[in-house]
Amino acid sequence: MNDIIWYTLDNILKEDAEYNLIFGERSTGKTYSVKKRIVERASKYKEDGAVIRRYDLDFKGKRGNSLFDDLVLNGEIEKLTDGEWTNVMYWSDAWYFCRFDEKRKRIRDANPFCYSFTLASVEHDKSSAFPRVQTILFDEFITRSAYLPNEFVLFQNQLSTIIRKRDGVKIFMCGNSVNKYGCIYFTEMGLRHLSDMKEGSIQVYKQGNGPRIAVEYTGAVAPNGAPSDKYFAFDNPKLKMITEGKWETAMYPHLPEKYKNKDIQFKFFIKYEEKIMQCEVVDLIKEKGIIFLYIHIKTTPLRNESKDIIFSQDYDPRPNWYRKITNISNEGIKRINWFFKNDKVYYQDNDVGELMRSYLQWCRTDKGAM
Repeated sequence: MNDIIWYTLDNILKEDAEYNLIFGERSTGKTYSVKKRIVERASKYKEDGAVIRRYDLDFKGKRGNSLFDDLVLNGEIEKLTDGEWTNVMYWSDAWYFCRFDEKRKRIRDANPFCYSFTLASVEHDKSSAFPRVQTILFDEFITRSAYLPNEFVLFQNQLSTIIRKRDGVKIFMCGNSVNKYGCIYFTEMGLRHLSDMKEGSIQVYKQGNGPRIAVEYTGAVAPNGAPSDKYFAFDNPKLKMITEGKWETAMYPHLPEKYKNKDIQFKFFIKYEEKIMQCEVVDLIKEKGIIFLYIHIKTTPLRNESKDIIFSQDYDPRPNWYRKITNISNEGIKRINWFFKNDKVYYQDNDVGELMRSYLQWCRTDKGAM
């Protein structure tokens, strides 16, 4: 059996950052390590912890009750509390240390050591106070599905409710490498080029008087492969996230036919995630009887920003600039959507496909001005 090296907070804590973003392979110990810190500091220093998720459902039933089960089964609760407590129970949106007496009657601590919060219900917590919370865990902050409308603002409001006017609070944001592009937290927090980070590396950001932000892309816990890898050994790039910690990537159709510049009927550009996608309508009807849209990365700057059709998240008054490719009033440009609706779109590689998928998702969920 290969040696497993579980993730710990040791390296990222050396950066002494207010925000600590940790992402990588699933089931490496990212969330476990933060929960262990919460338990340890609750026992030693009488500090509280907080766990944030998106939806109330994330804490309903067994989801809330089982959150600390891994620490219970590993004996960490008993060890970290010096034998005073052996278990954890979830009650009224909070976790309590507990134990069982000789009659199997459960006895719980008088006060909770950790509280649960959801971004979807942030308004309900504004009147409450949590003066002892010093460690905050936002679990699964990266999602492959849609983010909540104005989610980053909701997150900041939730932090404001918990932190109030205090200092010294550590915020940990843990996620799996499920979506290389489109993470609103990377954008809103001014974190650049994270998609190009190497596994096992840490980047630190500090902007003016803002918080210090440490970002860690965790390395594989089993560098030579884990015993469980055989269960996921299929030819599907999405599974690389499970076995190797690579960014989850779907399979997209690649260029079906070679073409020349004269075959390009129409060209437009999409600026997204600090990258530029060049989109070309290729007309091979006379030669092959086909027409398709081909999307690839443009490696040089845009030359005709006042003439070319350009899509961007930015608001721009120029008549040739648009924000959402899914919300087009110009009849001529509406033809673009025909290629998507009829599966006539091809990509330079799977990475470009992921970038475009993320942009289209943003188009469908952004609530800004149309």
